[in-house]
Amino acid sequence: MVFYIIKRILLMIPTLFGVMLVTFVITQFVPGGPVEKMIAEIEGYSKDGGEVSSGGSRLYRGNSGLEGEKIEELKKLYGFDKSPTERFITMMKHYLVFDFGNSYYYHKSVVELVISRMPVSMSLGLWSFLIVYGVCIPLGIKKAVSDGSRFDVISSTLILVGYAIPGFVLGVILVVLFGGGSFWSIFPLRGLVSDNWAELSFIGKILDYLWHMALPITASAVGSLAVMTMLTKNSFLEEIRKQYVVTARAKGLSESRVLYRHIFRNAIIPIITGFPGYFIASFFTGSLLIETIFSLEGMGLLAYESVLNRDYPVVLGTLYFFTLIGLVARLLSDLSYVIVDPRISFEAVER
Repeated sequence: MVFYIIKRILLMIPTLFGVMLVTFVITQFVPGGPVEKMIAEIEGYSKDGGEVSSGGSRLYRGNSGLEGEKIEELKKLYGFDKSPTERFITMMKHYLVFDFGNSYYYHKSVVELVISRMPVSMSLGLWSFLIVYGVCIPLGIKKAVSDGSRFDVISSTLILVGYAIPGFVLGVILVVLFGGGSFWSIFPLRGLVSDNWAELSFIGKILDYLWHMALPITASAVGSLAVMTMLTKNSFLEEIRKQYVVTARAKGLSESRVLYRHIFRNAIIPIITGFPGYFIASFFTGSLLIETIFSLEGMGLLAYESVLNRDYPVVLGTLYFFTLIGLVARLLSDLSYVIVDPRISFEAVER
């Protein structure tokens, strides 16, 4: 077991290195990099009659564009005066100690920028996670036990309709209905909390936060309910039909004892093994469309703006961090098999 964990950790190194290398190479061929973007902005400003200077000297000479020396200064500023190989090696050295540098676009530390956007993504992801697991597992068990009943048919229809509606479309519908669009103005549509949040009581702060997050969380979570519910139902149905269940019932065990002492332990394995990955991902992932609809500045919007503005420190820094988190989450998911069912062993894998 220990050897297996060590081997998996060692395999993370080339995987992480490969992801970063491929992404870094791709960024070298994307047109309109940070230097070109800055040149275009400065030249556009100059044509409008503005004066741009660097260290007290003018960067322009009429309509001739930027001077060659100033272009080289810009390249040096962004680190593009070095070869791609040297830049990649330097970048990885810094990333090993979690030094992600500063954003080209926001002009602040990448770590500070990510931390400032985390509350939104954590709120959306964590609440969606709790709702999905808290609702889908008991609902899926109930559907499996009452397979083919009216409850099963009606609940399946409702969750599949919810699954068929994209999250951003549901978000727009919720805004129109409850956000003052055309019907009722019940919920706010901007930010995590109100402007006077600091003045509220402790209970008032909690209620204000939930009031702001009600619509975005609903839009984010509904689409995931169908997948987890049907996975739970099918997993339990498969176990219910096995011979050991028939034997347990023949021995006179009650249905609840058969369900929760025998079936549950085996049926829950494919569900609970995705728990670590989903739980960790819920803290860091963001939804661009949901965040845009409800005016929330989270990781989804940050990722989109970073790519759009060729903000490579943010793009590559967050990719490194989230890839590392994803690899760790995958390892935890595999280890959860052993925690859920001690009969599973990695000894065969180790050999």
